Amino acid sequence: MVTRLLAITGPLRKSEFSIDKELAIGRSAQNALCLDDPAVSPEHCNIVLCDGRYILNDLDSRSGTFVNGIPTKQRALETGDEVTVGNSVFLFIDRNSARAEPGSVQLTESSGIRRESGAPSEQLDNLRPESLAALPKLSRMARTLSALLQISRTISSLRDEEFLPWQLLGLTFDVIPAERGAILLLEEDSREIRSEVAWDRVAGPEQPVPINQEMVRKIMEKGVGFRDVILGPRQDSSVSTRAEVNDPHRSILCVPMTSNGKPIGIIYLESKSSTATLTEDDLELLTAIAALGVVGIENARHYEKLGSENQRLRAEVSLTHDMIGRSAKMREVFQFIERVAPRDSTVLICGESGTGKELAARAIHKNSTRKSQPFVALNCAALTETLLESELFGHEKGAFTSAISQKKGFLEVAESGTIFLDEIGELSPILQAKLLRVLQEREFVRVGGTRPIKINVRFLAATNRDLQKDVREEKFRADLFHRLNVISITLPSLREHPEDILALAEHFAARHAKNCNRTLSGISDEAMDCLMQYDWPGNVRELENAMERAVVVGSTDRILADDLPETVLDSAKSGADNSNNYHDAIRNLKKKLILDAMEQSAGNITDAAKLLGVHPNYLHRLMRNLELRPTLRKQTGA
Repeated sequence: MVTRLLAITGPLRKSEFSIDKELAIGRSAQNALCLDDPAVSPEHCNIVLCDGRYILNDLDSRSGTFVNGIPTKQRALETGDEVTVGNSVFLFIDRNSARAEPGSVQLTESSGIRRESGAPSEQLDNLRPESLAALPKLSRMARTLSALLQISRTISSLRDEEFLPWQLLGLTFDVIPAERGAILLLEEDSREIRSEVAWDRVAGPEQPVPINQEMVRKIMEKGVGFRDVILGPRQDSSVSTRAEVNDPHRSILCVPMTSNGKPIGIIYLESKSSTATLTEDDLELLTAIAALGVVGIENARHYEKLGSENQRLRAEVSLTHDMIGRSAKMREVFQFIERVAPRDSTVLICGESGTGKELAARAIHKNSTRKSQPFVALNCAALTETLLESELFGHEKGAFTSAISQKKGFLEVAESGTIFLDEIGELSPILQAKLLRVLQEREFVRVGGTRPIKINVRFLAATNRDLQKDVREEKFRADLFHRLNVISITLPSLREHPEDILALAEHFAARHAKNCNRTLSGISDEAMDCLMQYDWPGNVRELENAMERAVVVGSTDRILADDLPETVLDSAKSGADNSNNYHDAIRNLKKKLILDAMEQSAGNITDAAKLLGVHPNYLHRLMRNLELRPTLRKQTGA
């Protein structure tokens, strides 16, 4: 195995770069490691093998090169050091490290820390120089304050909760002479381990760091840190084996990370060096570091939450939540929403495509006691089975090839709010079974996980299929159908309440005119007649699309019939009587006016449009709708 850099964050994340004798890093394409980042200089830094050690050299870069969060001009790299170049962070791994999962923690049940193969103390000379003990007290205090200031500045600028513990651990190693350490972050309620980072500076970052589970539990219960020095695996006087007598002494620091009186994690450090024993001063410093780490983690979590909330609000702003309609059918829908919204019962919304099922679901949520909480919508027909399971339940890190980090699913994102499952009838049998368990137990397990997660969400579902028929044909689980069908409503198709067509058309026309910066005075009577004669198989969605088209292609201050889609016009023509009725008379009059104008302009459409007082593009479209092109070609000699 070769010495390498592993990209932790940045555009090359999860990439590996081998290092032989030299590795050049910079923005220029001539570098072996090229970073397309404006914060990186063309020749930023390099790593050179010198006398058996790899030396990092900053090449007078504009933004500087950092090792474990500390700016440096030249530094010998140790296995596990983090090198920051611009917006990228790399983990340095020496060729002598054993291949394993980076940053793992090994929880043990023994009374002491599991024995691990150590290294001579001279390998740790760079952790704490011998001259440090001789420093005056004020000098050490100044050094401590400087370290805390540097840590505070670094973590306050981080917004990634996954990377922040790595950075915090690296900065801690720069000021406390520990051989290995770990940071465990816990779930708020269950105190289960949420994430972990670990680093053995002697054996390498890929070596598991053993931590006693009982010790973690006591730290969480008492809420105070401790320091301990262990002279062997046991301190019982009856123990006298040679292995235990010769076992090197170990010093341990362990402090909780507490937020609002609740533990959110711990920081664990250990040293086997007799010349670098962890002291009470180190314990006080680590306690201060933990407090700064809590602030950084809370800021990162709030930043992530605000980002998700901002994305959700932007999505909501782009949608219309108001349901338009004055008919008896729509009044029944409004009364239904008013009755069921305050309850937490599951609601199944049925109806044809385009009838506004999601709008009804949003109206239920906005009128419920959960209206201040998230509303999360997921279309079950838009994703493959595997992707849909991951989106719904979330996944653990390493659950599959591309699962590079833990991800919360829609069920967790909707906590305390409402989740809307559209096209529920498209769920596969496997996902139907898993969703049934969620509805029954109000808990689920992430993909690749083992721990059940409790949820408090309201379920709304929608379908355009006949689920009862699917149940009879064994295409949909009967038990899931009954769980979903606690309260149900079927939204009417647009042809069932045609009296709402005009109100809906005016609403959509006004909205899209505003988006297009157009001024409209209304919809012409002829266009209204066409809208009323069409049966709208696509329901309200099709009507909205028709009005958007009319606004975009229209050239007058009113929506005209010829601005409507051809399917709407053809339906209006087929529905008219064969006799010379009003519409036929209008159509024939239009033809005559156009033919006269074309004759006066000698076949020039632009001049004909001026004579008629319309835009040439509108005249082109009108001629096409009236099927005048072949006739005009004959008349103009074309």
